[in-house]
Order: sequence, then C-alpha cells, then structure tokens
Amino acid sequence: MRILVIEDEAKLADYVKRGLTESGYTVDVAKDGIEGRYLATGGDYQLVVLDIMLPGVDGFGVLSALREKHNTPVLMLTARDRVEDRVQGLEAGADDYLVKPFAFSELLARVAALLRRGPAPLDVTQSARMTVSNLEMDLLSRKAWREGQRLELSAKEFSLLALLARRKGQILSRTTLAEQVWDMNFDSDTNVVEVAIRRLRAKMDDPFKPKLLHNVRGMGYVLEERT
Repeated sequence: MRILVIEDEAKLADYVKRGLTESGYTVDVAKDGIEGRYLATGGDYQLVVLDIMLPGVDGFGVLSALREKHNTPVLMLTARDRVEDRVQGLEAGADDYLVKPFAFSELLARVAALLRRGPAPLDVTQSARMTVSNLEMDLLSRKAWREGQRLELSAKEFSLLALLARRKGQILSRTTLAEQVWDMNFDSDTNVVEVAIRRLRAKMDDPFKPKLLHNVRGMGYVLEERT
C-alpha cells in the first residue's frame, strides 16, 4: 500500500514516514504544496496524509486539485484545531482530520480505518497482526499475547515491543530505541532503555519459552527465536 505524506516540517515528515514504513506501508514525502499536488494527482496512492499550512499551495488547494481527478482517501494532519477548520477540511473533501500534536498510534489507527473503506481494498486485520514464534501482537488494539496469555504492557512497553517485532532479527541500538520509542536524543547517562527492556522481558519473556528478547553485547537488542 502506497501512502503520500505532504508535510513541510522536515522532522515531522521524517517521523511519520519512518513510523508508517515500519508498519508495512510504502511512503513518499512531499515537502511543499506544489510537489504534493503534482504527486497526489499523478501518482498511484491509496491514501494521502495532508498538512494544511504548506508553502506554494496550501492543503485546501492540493485537496481541491486531487478531488478533480481522484477519490483517494485524505487524512488532514494539521495544527489548526478550530471547529471551523475541521468543518472546512471535511466539506472540502477530506475523509478524516487529525490535530497536531498527535499520538502515532492514533494516526496509525486512522490510516488503517481509511484504507479499510478506501477505493483499494486492504486486509487490515492481516497487516495489523504480527507473530514472532508464540508471541502475537495486534497493532491496532495494541494488545499482545504469549502462548495465548494476554500480556499486561504499558504504552511504552508495547511501543518498544512493536518496534522490535517489526524489525525482528535486526539488532537495534539503544540510540535507535530511544529516538523511535521515546522521541529523545540518546544520553549515555540515561538508562531508560535498559529499564524498559528489563520490565518488558519480565512480562513478555521470562515466564515463557522460547526466549525471544536478546541482548547483543556492545550493539543493542534483537527480537528473534534462536535455535
């Protein structure tokens, strides 16, 4: 599934692209309204995530041009949170409206909901479920099970496990985990990653077999079944 993100804030655009890519989507990014309008009207996308306040052409201009050619689902993602702005966006043809700042889990759920009812069918249940050995995860409901037993995870613990599961078999450094789960620059004096890994392992790994969460000395952590 291809998604176009039209967002001029580079850090936010990269964050959204990274998260959606890790969730299994193919993502393109446009950094202004002119490029966004060109890609949205000419590309084969199943969803457009669209900011309103864009240089060149604003989000309403992009949406208007898109609606002349396509019925692609559009999720407006913007800091404009007045009721009037939401109404204007929806009346202009947007399918959903999410206000910044936002939780990525909510963005992911809204993306999946729009793709479910969009012009291109998507087996969202399949794409939202992940398994690693006898670990099962549902990314939409944010629930996890081992051997059929529900794991009582905090929001950060689930996010940490989801990231490791999406990239199973890959060694993820503490820096990567800190940046992507806590949205923070890594500080060598901070042990937040180690503490979270220890708590996650106690809930998810220690009571079960096989062991899935492994330390790789000097490199980081990996989620995989080892024989």
